[in-house]
Amino acid sequence: MSYTLAAAIEALMGPVEAAVLAYFVLINVCYTGLLVAAVFEMRRTRNEAVGINDHIVVGSRLAPTISILAPAYNEEATITASVQSLLTLDYPNLEVVVIADGCKDQTIDVLKAEFSLVEVHRAYAPRVHTKGVVALYRSVRHANLVVVDKLNGGKADALNVGLNLASGELVCAIDADTLIERGALVRLARPMIIDPEVVATGGTIRPVNAVPTKNGQVLDVTVPRNMLAGVQVVEYLRAFLLGRLGLNRLGGNLIISGAFGLFRREPMLAAGGWLHDTVGEDMELVVRLRRLGYEQGGPSKVIFVPDPTAWTEVPESWGVLGRQRDRWHRGLTDTLWRHRRLIGNPHFGAMGLIVFPYFVLVELLAPVVEALGLVVLAGSLAVGLIDQTFALLFFALAIGIGLILSVATLLLDQAAFMRFRRPRDLAWLVWWSVAENLGYRQMTVYWRLRGLWKYMRGRSDWGAMTRKGFATKPPVSSARPS
Repeated sequence: MSYTLAAAIEALMGPVEAAVLAYFVLINVCYTGLLVAAVFEMRRTRNEAVGINDHIVVGSRLAPTISILAPAYNEEATITASVQSLLTLDYPNLEVVVIADGCKDQTIDVLKAEFSLVEVHRAYAPRVHTKGVVALYRSVRHANLVVVDKLNGGKADALNVGLNLASGELVCAIDADTLIERGALVRLARPMIIDPEVVATGGTIRPVNAVPTKNGQVLDVTVPRNMLAGVQVVEYLRAFLLGRLGLNRLGGNLIISGAFGLFRREPMLAAGGWLHDTVGEDMELVVRLRRLGYEQGGPSKVIFVPDPTAWTEVPESWGVLGRQRDRWHRGLTDTLWRHRRLIGNPHFGAMGLIVFPYFVLVELLAPVVEALGLVVLAGSLAVGLIDQTFALLFFALAIGIGLILSVATLLLDQAAFMRFRRPRDLAWLVWWSVAENLGYRQMTVYWRLRGLWKYMRGRSDWGAMTRKGFATKPPVSSARPS
């Protein structure tokens, strides 16, 4: 390499290295702050739960009705277990609305056979515009089960149909392949009953892969031996118990998982329901509800509640996982861009001054800076700006900090809930915390960058999500049409 070229690379690398290092410090300060906030928030929520009988709070016929909205597209592998799980939930006033979104498999036939559905005629005056409803069914054996067959319009359209048909004051949006623990709704509803300023609450999502279930209920908690599923157990715990729990203390959340969230129905109808033209409809709705709450003086609090839990199947193939993660990042990018006027805006309180900037700087830009850092590291090694020992030490430091955060989250989870009772499962979790850094993390950077690139090109497809189901059945594809 010529002296002139080496000097040019050195001149370029210097400022870039400084920027990457500054971002490295910033992001780890943010994560450490979230961890500290999460510990205090977990302590507060656990102390509040002591001595409170949830059944006294919401266990009466005066409790608000909750309508569960379960959109389904080609879910024949999991739909029976999911609906059985919903019907056995421990909540007094419950309505279950399953929305079959133009299914091309046997989802409707399975539901008819398993739950003795009969077609009914009911007045339908939608407040939110949707694709047409083909048929409406009720169960002969379960008076609170409603099934809707509709023209395909995507997940947001299916949820809006459910929102129009729901009779409950509160609506719980889930994925059709989600299993909710029996007492989860009671705990999820409690903050909304106590505080009228709360517009939405969300619970913890845990991967159900390798977890034995029966009749829609989890029998035992085990850790998957499959690498992709195992790493996602750690990843989900960190996202919920570190990220979302910590944000409760720092200004509230901008995300409630589409797999398990509870909302006040009237503010949602007033806001126009879920948007059709985004793949991040769950996050976009939460940000819009909070924004309208500030602007119009309505409820604007969004709270993460750590103990109510829902279980969902996570991808076990690189291709499916990659499509999921680039879709998630496209949804994040789209939501932040739509609501960009919130960033740094004091009118929106801590949401504008703390939470929104965090999502832009840390969640959105992390893959860009991390990829840039890898390029800078390789370039600096090539021209001799840093030696191999320093590079290895820096890489080890980055992995070490990530491992500390993951293990701290596992300890927080164990201290609060003791989900994993066997030492070998805890050992597997620690191993997956290490293994996450050996290829998996780098692939997520690539997938998120791919999502950014697709967003800039206007891509809005969902991609295929192949599920095995909760029993041993042939894999079923639930790809949504683009």
